[in-house]
Amino acid sequence: MNNNIYKVEHERPLSDKIADFEQLCQKAKLKITPQRLEVYKELVKSKEHPSADMPWRKVRKTLPSISLDTVNRTLLTLSKIGAAFVVEGSGDVKRFDGGMTNHQHFRCTECHRIIDFHHAPFDSIALPPELADSFLIVRKTVYLEGICRFCLKNHN
Repeated sequence: MNNNIYKVEHERPLSDKIADFEQLCQKAKLKITPQRLEVYKELVKSKEHPSADMPWRKVRKTLPSISLDTVNRTLLTLSKIGAAFVVEGSGDVKRFDGGMTNHQHFRCTECHRIIDFHHAPFDSIALPPELADSFLIVRKTVYLEGICRFCLKNHN
């Protein structure tokens, strides 16, 4: 298996990601509150694609009064301003991704793990002309489902 496909750019320094986040907040005319900043930091530090619960548990250590609802609304706000996005799925809780470089997702239907991968040809999928003429496309995503190699080993 070609492991280069799994090398997705999550390795930028946190300080660079925070600078990008601050610019996105300023552009959207949003205050950079301690809650927003802490939720964002926890999201981008995660190698997983967490639901709101995981960042909430971590942010509560520094901001004990923050509610799960605040974290969930913050993650949705981050998605609206382009600092994160919701990883769409089937029948699972909303999961979020702070990695904003081009990449795709594979979701294991057994363990529900979401794995980032990058396959460059997926970045430039051609749209049917009738779709391109009828809509303004702001993002193209590729989302695959199946059984991951870890779960396949357990089946054998």
